[in-house]
Amino acid sequence: MLAQYGVLDLWTYLAGVVFIILLPGPNSLFVLATGAGRGVRAGYQAAAGVFVGDSILMTLTAAGAASVLRLLPVLFIALKAAGALYLAYLGIRLLLSAWRPAQTATRTVTTTAGSPFRKALLLSLLNPKAILFLLSFFVQFVDPAYPHPALPFLILAVILQCCSALYLSALIFGGARLAAAVRRRPMLARAGSGLVGLLFLWFAGRMAFDA
Repeated sequence: MLAQYGVLDLWTYLAGVVFIILLPGPNSLFVLATGAGRGVRAGYQAAAGVFVGDSILMTLTAAGAASVLRLLPVLFIALKAAGALYLAYLGIRLLLSAWRPAQTATRTVTTTAGSPFRKALLLSLLNPKAILFLLSFFVQFVDPAYPHPALPFLILAVILQCCSALYLSALIFGGARLAAAVRRRPMLARAGSGLVGLLFLWFAGRMAFDA
C-alpha cells in the first residue's frame, strides 16, 4: 500500500506514529492546559498553532534544513537555547499562577499572555531537534529510488498530522471536561497548574543540556 508513491512499510510507520504522538511533550501539554483553562475553542487555536508549526518543520525537513543545522552547529545551539528559554518562561508563569488566590486558581498562563495559536506555534518552531528527528524518522520509510522524493515525504507528513489532530482533539475535550470537574476544587486546579509548570521547566532543562 502506497509503495507505488515511494512509501515503504506503511503499517510499521503507522505504529511508530502512534507511539510518537502518545509520548508526552510540551506541545501536547500546552494544548491540554489551554483546553482546560480556556475551553474547546481556545484549545483548537492552540492545536492549530501546533499543526502549522509542525507543518513548517516537516516542510523544512523535506527541503534539507536538517543538513543546514548539522553544518551550522551555532545556529542549532541558538535555536535550542531560544526554545529552552521560552519553555522556561511558560513554566514559570504556570508556577506563579499556582500561587495566586483561589478565585484565580483555574487560570493558567494560557489565559493571560498572548494568543494560544501564537504561543503553540512558537513552542513547535523553537525545537530544532524536531527537524533532525523528523528527517531520521521519515527517511526510513521513503524509497530512495523513487524519482519524486517530495511526494512520499508529503504523504508521511499528512498521515502524521491526521493522527496528531485526532490525539489533540481528545486532549482538548478531555481538558475541558477536566476543568469542569475541578472548577469546584480550586486547590486541585492550582496543583495542576504547578505540575504542568514543573513539567515545562523539566522540558526546558532537557532541551538546554541534552547533547
